[in-house]
Amino acid sequence: MSLTVAASTELLSAGTVHELLLRVREKTPRVHTITNAVAQNFTANVLLALGAVPSMTIAEEEVAGFAGSADALLINLGTLDETRRAAIPLAIEAARAGGHPVSIDPVFVNRSPVRCAYATELLACGPDLVRLNAAEMEALFPGRAGVEELIAAGTVFAVTGEEDKIESRSGDFRLSNGHPLMARVTATGCAGGAVLAAFASVETDRALAAACGLSVFNIAGEIAAARACGPGTLVPELLDALYAMSLTDIEARLKAA
Repeated sequence: MSLTVAASTELLSAGTVHELLLRVREKTPRVHTITNAVAQNFTANVLLALGAVPSMTIAEEEVAGFAGSADALLINLGTLDETRRAAIPLAIEAARAGGHPVSIDPVFVNRSPVRCAYATELLACGPDLVRLNAAEMEALFPGRAGVEELIAAGTVFAVTGEEDKIESRSGDFRLSNGHPLMARVTATGCAGGAVLAAFASVETDRALAAACGLSVFNIAGEIAAARACGPGTLVPELLDALYAMSLTDIEARLKAA
């Protein structure tokens, strides 16, 4: 039987979030990221600041080797061109064969029927984690049709918004960290998806991993926003906040209900 939201959230102590962060830093997992052209540089820097290692090739002849030897795979559909379309199935197959978690971020499927259809095909692989917002969720699963089946099969949904919601067969989480200034910088959401993939690589409870990853990234956003003068200075402050994140920071700011 699934835990209630309240019972699940009790698992998300500051100590647990920090413990998983330390695991990422100690294990330095490599996250192979097939992401959009706008997000690549920022995503790579976020992973490095977190303590993980990025790889990002989308070349059809080598993507399987990179994805199969990585510790996690992230598929982001932000700029879905033919090269990425060819690389994505190869990367998923290789990650699956290697026993590594697969995360999918179906960016803007609510704006493109073609992209939505492609994302629906990808979801048939039963990804470990799907990160999306409410509009993308509704586009993929009108009236939530099909959501419960994927959850029952083991997929975890991280639905982001003013309140972030983690849904899984083992329990749900509700999180409310973050800052509005994060939305004024392109690719923050995409980079956040890579953080979730990194956490999933060090924790078999994917829902807990997603909750901890979202908390770390959004707490870093709060710290960065408090120091920044605007969007232009948010990015370096965010990287620094991720790099220096401490248990004290998490204890002072973690918001889970």
